[in-house]
Amino acid sequence: MSDYLVTGGAGYVGGVVVAHLLEAGHRVTVLDDLSTGFRAGVPDGADFIEGRVQDAARLLRPGFEGVFHFAAYSQVGESVADPEKYWTNNVGGTMALLAAMRSAGVDKLVFSSTAATYGEPVSTPITETDPTAPTNPYGASKLAVDQMISGHCAAYGLGAASLRYFNVAGAYGDCGERHDPESHLIPLVLQVALGTRAAISVYGDDYPTPDGTCVRDYIHVADLAEAHLLAMDRIATGEHLICNLGNGNGFSVREVVETVRKVTGHPVPEVVAARRPGDPAVLVASADAARERLGWSPSRADLAGIVADAWEFAQARAAARG
Repeated sequence: MSDYLVTGGAGYVGGVVVAHLLEAGHRVTVLDDLSTGFRAGVPDGADFIEGRVQDAARLLRPGFEGVFHFAAYSQVGESVADPEKYWTNNVGGTMALLAAMRSAGVDKLVFSSTAATYGEPVSTPITETDPTAPTNPYGASKLAVDQMISGHCAAYGLGAASLRYFNVAGAYGDCGERHDPESHLIPLVLQVALGTRAAISVYGDDYPTPDGTCVRDYIHVADLAEAHLLAMDRIATGEHLICNLGNGNGFSVREVVETVRKVTGHPVPEVVAARRPGDPAVLVASADAARERLGWSPSRADLAGIVADAWEFAQARAAARG
């Protein structure tokens, strides 16, 4: 049994990682300011501290085995409109966290990075050796943190892993997507199935893909959580491991919409809208390095299964709201 600090553990991915840590018998302290997370998203059994990631200095002590770091703002559009918010929180917050870890002698870190660090892909699927050229402040802030972590590993003997992924979906028990506002495709389509949204907007149907709509890599949140735990176990002193996480193939917007129709049994009207600037036709991540270095492979790669789990969670939330 080990003690772990999980920053951003009241969020979607962080909450599922907390659940997996508790199921494995570990003690977990969650630090979250609830600016985007939800108190109800913290699984029972974890200690919860409401606060910013900069408050980690008062929580960390030598007895902690490591830190899982999810505390970040992650909306691309918002990052373009308010880059200072992203640099201050994502980069400044991580600087404070790394300093607190050094002071407490905690030398293992798993960082929730993003495939947005790559920007426009030069090839598909994207590999860890592809160029990093983020196209927005969100991706740039995450890349800056990756670079910061590499420096700490080399200079101070930190052992770390950065996990880069695109679209997380599905649900795990009581942990599912509850963003406000929602921006992810699967929960948005499910809102249409629930009748709380009139139609789903399809941004462009003339891309060079089989059905003309964008193709994206979707990974089940439970598969993602398992990769984080494996990464913590495989961290080596002084090494910064960077791994992409994905299914290695993608699903188009129309495939997602049609899968939601089949899983829910509800009609899902769609409205074709103009392309969004900067939307690549295909974004798919190679997970070969994760398979080799972490011993990880996704076991819930079926889109219908991912949607079914998300649908069960969405219905439960709707019923709870009455």
